[in-house]
Amino acid sequence: MVRRRLLTPSTIALCGLMAASLGAQRPASRAQGPDPFDLLVQQNKASVVMLAETGIVSKDLAAGIARGIIKVASDEKREGARRSADYLQFEELLVKAAGTDASRLHSGRSRQDLGSTTDRLQQRQALLEVFAASLEARQKLLAFAAANQDTVIPAYTHGVQAQPTTLAHYVLAFASALERDADRLSASYKHINLSPLGAAALATSGFPVDRNRLAVLLGFDGVVQNSYDANHVSPADIKTGFAGTLATGATHVGQFVEDLHIQYHDPQPWLLLEEGELTGISSIMPQKRNPSALERLRGLSSRVVGDAQTVFLISHNTSTGMSDYRGSQQIVRAAAGAREMYELYGQVVESLVVNPERSLREVNDDYATMTEVADTLQRDANIPFRIGHHFASEMTTYGRAKGKRPTELTYPELQAIYKEATHGQSLPLSETQMKQALDPRYVVSHRSGLGGSQPAEVKRMLDDQRSQLTARTAWLTGERQRLSRAEADLEKAFTALAGTTTSPAAAPQD
Repeated sequence: MVRRRLLTPSTIALCGLMAASLGAQRPASRAQGPDPFDLLVQQNKASVVMLAETGIVSKDLAAGIARGIIKVASDEKREGARRSADYLQFEELLVKAAGTDASRLHSGRSRQDLGSTTDRLQQRQALLEVFAASLEARQKLLAFAAANQDTVIPAYTHGVQAQPTTLAHYVLAFASALERDADRLSASYKHINLSPLGAAALATSGFPVDRNRLAVLLGFDGVVQNSYDANHVSPADIKTGFAGTLATGATHVGQFVEDLHIQYHDPQPWLLLEEGELTGISSIMPQKRNPSALERLRGLSSRVVGDAQTVFLISHNTSTGMSDYRGSQQIVRAAAGAREMYELYGQVVESLVVNPERSLREVNDDYATMTEVADTLQRDANIPFRIGHHFASEMTTYGRAKGKRPTELTYPELQAIYKEATHGQSLPLSETQMKQALDPRYVVSHRSGLGGSQPAEVKRMLDDQRSQLTARTAWLTGERQRLSRAEADLEKAFTALAGTTTSPAAAPQD
């Protein structure tokens, strides 16, 4: 056992406080996402740049509109300002700042495509935050796996000990699930990061709006081609696709938590949370170490699934063109919960304490190596598997009745069991062969199948996972840098436009 800490009165108090903070008193997940007002300002900046470049609005007039946008944005930073994301309210302020002609900013636009674009910008940022948190959790899982390649543990099916494996082999399964999460998030990002701006209400407009230029200015990878789809069909399925991805990720996190929590049922567990910030001590029962973080993590994963289901319910059975199914509030909430879930997932993994001797003893206490007995008979003595299976089953029944571990059965006992199980046949395996078949360390290290628990395969899978994680991290870094460049390019073009003229053409006229 490693990293145990002595409990002092101050530590006990701290644990109690942490338990409370990790429980019901913890604030709800941050769900607001980027400020919708700021996103509206960004769209207005992109629109006025595009209008000037296409000649829909003269550069002189566009410059005045740009300066009006600057003034409104600045004024709305004041305490008590409305900061409304409703364009009509923004336009009211813009006209006061730059004159009636400033309403030309809305040429070829509608609140429909503005709202759709805001939703996608919010979801884009939320997805990248979830992606980053999942990668951090995965890195910690891989570090934990690397440190436990030789730790033999019991594996279970139907809640019953089944076969021995290694802790690294087990943990790499959950790291593989995180790679699939990354795949699904990448696919969702591909669908989300397309621009609806310029689609107007549903059928574009009579203005030659350059939708592709708007997409570039806002960092989108392209446009939603069909303008009806842009505002009225795709808002539903991009949200449900993203929600399904979040719920799927929460499902395997919940599985991991349940596996860990079961350890706390055992008076001598081999896997626990380190005593400290993620655990608490009962206020009345001093012996209890409550795994508060596991309860919180399970709660988070359940809420992600619930919020994702709400996205589906809101989107289901609605007529296109209605407004109730298009907002991003619920999916952003689900994403905020998923981000927090992955962050806590990583913290839990980092705080795990393993007792390899205890896990090996748990394997040896049961009959988890019986499949290897049957396999060895077939592989080394050409005995059909079902005969070997019957012998191993009879071994189990006999050993449990005698209160013996598998390794405590003597070779003469094994010979007698085989003779009775096969109606007089002699056990065709030597004592050494039987000892190897009953040794869980031998069993896990001598697997030969792809993806098994043998050291070479575990190392290969660990190396593959590290390479995949490196690639995913590089994509995330590159995408964030690309979006930062797009934002900088927009600001540069907008700033240049705002300072291109001294003409009073866009001065207030009301």
